[in-house]
Amino acid sequence: MVAAGAERLEKNAEYVNSLNVFPVPDGDTGTNMNLSMTSGAKAVRDNTSDHVGELAAALSKGLLMGARGNSGVILSQLFRGFGKGILNKETLTAKELAGAFTSGVETAYKAVMKPVEGTILTVAREAAKAGEKKAEQTTDTVEVMKTVLNVAKKALAKTPDLLPVLKEVGVVDSGGQGLVYVYEGFLEALSGKVVEQEAHQPTPAEMTEMVNAEHHRSVQSHMATEDIKYGYCTEIMVRIGEGETVDSEFDYDTFRNHLNQIGDSLLVVNDDEIIKVHVHTEHPGEVMNYGQKFGSLIKIKVDNMREQHEAIKDHDEHEKTMPAKKEPFGIVAIAAGEGVQSLFKSLGVSVLINGGQTMNPSTEDILNAINEAHAEKVIILPNNKNIFMAAEQAAEASDIPVAVVPSRTISQGMTAMLAFNETNDLETNKAEMTKELGNVISGQITNAIRDTEIDHVKIKKDDYMGIIDGKIKLAKADLKDAVLETLEQMISEDSEIVTILLGEGSSQSEAEEIAKEIEDRYEEVEVDIHEGKQPVYPYLLSVE
Repeated sequence: MVAAGAERLEKNAEYVNSLNVFPVPDGDTGTNMNLSMTSGAKAVRDNTSDHVGELAAALSKGLLMGARGNSGVILSQLFRGFGKGILNKETLTAKELAGAFTSGVETAYKAVMKPVEGTILTVAREAAKAGEKKAEQTTDTVEVMKTVLNVAKKALAKTPDLLPVLKEVGVVDSGGQGLVYVYEGFLEALSGKVVEQEAHQPTPAEMTEMVNAEHHRSVQSHMATEDIKYGYCTEIMVRIGEGETVDSEFDYDTFRNHLNQIGDSLLVVNDDEIIKVHVHTEHPGEVMNYGQKFGSLIKIKVDNMREQHEAIKDHDEHEKTMPAKKEPFGIVAIAAGEGVQSLFKSLGVSVLINGGQTMNPSTEDILNAINEAHAEKVIILPNNKNIFMAAEQAAEASDIPVAVVPSRTISQGMTAMLAFNETNDLETNKAEMTKELGNVISGQITNAIRDTEIDHVKIKKDDYMGIIDGKIKLAKADLKDAVLETLEQMISEDSEIVTILLGEGSSQSEAEEIAKEIEDRYEEVEVDIHEGKQPVYPYLLSVE
């Protein structure tokens, strides 16, 4: 199974690469997954055991050692968990095979700091869930594997509905596609129908997707190189407890939390002997020095992403031979704060106007942004009720069709973006995005500038006010108390996700304390923290 899965992935690695649409230069998904799986398959091939638990352990170790890039590391974690689930099994029943897939999903989700839906994780999870269900109905391992593969394919087809950047380009998730190829190989081997693999021959529709994907890479030319916050893609591998520099005992949470303070795009995975790290940082040397506190460095890789980005921009400039074609849709959002704006960009917003509570843009500002979007139709997200009228005026004055989605807060604007669908017409998009506004509760924490009393809330100058969906609900002298009590009022038994955006006057350490208290009080709630850097509001909160 492993050999067939690795071979199928290898033959189709370039096709998987063509689906890799993310704008930060960080390697190619197909290449990374292929090299990782090849390493795992070699470890299995070199193992002489016929005990499936021992072979799965060899696969896990081989994958971990060879894992490259985020996609390769996640693949290694899927099969690390798979191996843990069947460690003592000499042979596998249908139920045990299904359980191993589930164990893999659980391990992979724990390894990723902020799991994103619409990726390889979603494909693996949905496939494993279906496999478990099938194993309750049959003892045939081939039937279970068929179900796992079929549902993986269905989940892959739905990834563009979950991840806006995929929908924008019109492709499926590249990591998920790579995993489907592995599962195809598994089924062929398990059913005894292994055939010599040929490279995937794209259909005309897939060819269009590949062209779109290649075009999408050039969005990097619209992002300034100086905007890359963490410029070095850094990977290290540490052999735990070995070497002269060891002065600390490895603890996964402590290790990961420290690295999370000095970079992003963090993945930390380990077994009893090896720690593997992938992080984007400004200080690769600091990552290496920290790793040496726990063991010897056995592999180091550092890429300067700013240099890569400049090379891509230079290539794009050279390729420009005619005016750019208008996009079908453009989205204009008003927001303040470098981090908040980055989040909107990642959700698919075309043009951002710097403004909001203290800097309401004019009709002309919004009209200029509509033109800058260079699109056939435009949607505006005001993200503040004081901007509604200017936005509506700009829509009326525009030469192209424009719709205003009445988002009152940053949180509503971000939630509305999840409902955007480029295949819908303008009015349908406006209706669907507007409907989405009711699915999020928005909170804001800010200082009072005078003594007053509003809605029976007594407020003193410099108090921290908790505002929920536009209404002042409380005032506290202590900032942390204000945040906690505001969240208490926002969270209900149906709540699942709390998002905290850090603005001027907040701190990462305080936010982490708040997150821990909330997660301790509400077992079903997950807290996500992002750097928003917005003015006026030390904290912007949302509950979904």
